[in-house]
Amino acid sequence: MEEIEIHTPEINMDQLLKWMGIIDNGAHIKIFIEDQMIKLNGAIVTERRKKVRPGDVIDIKGIGSWRVVTGEV
Repeated sequence: MEEIEIHTPEINMDQLLKWMGIIDNGAHIKIFIEDQMIKLNGAIVTERRKKVRPGDVIDIKGIGSWRVVTGEV
């Protein structure tokens, strides 16, 4: 499992996936959500602006898994 650093207390799922280069725009995350491809801490994500915080684990079917960690601010 890889680690992804964020430098804020939380970030929206769509913003994080754009920053990671997994999606290009909001339409892409809608497809991921409709196809139930994203899990956050084992639960299927149903909202694109789901809050992600350090300690959370993101799994994207067929792409990978990441643990969110706090980076230096």
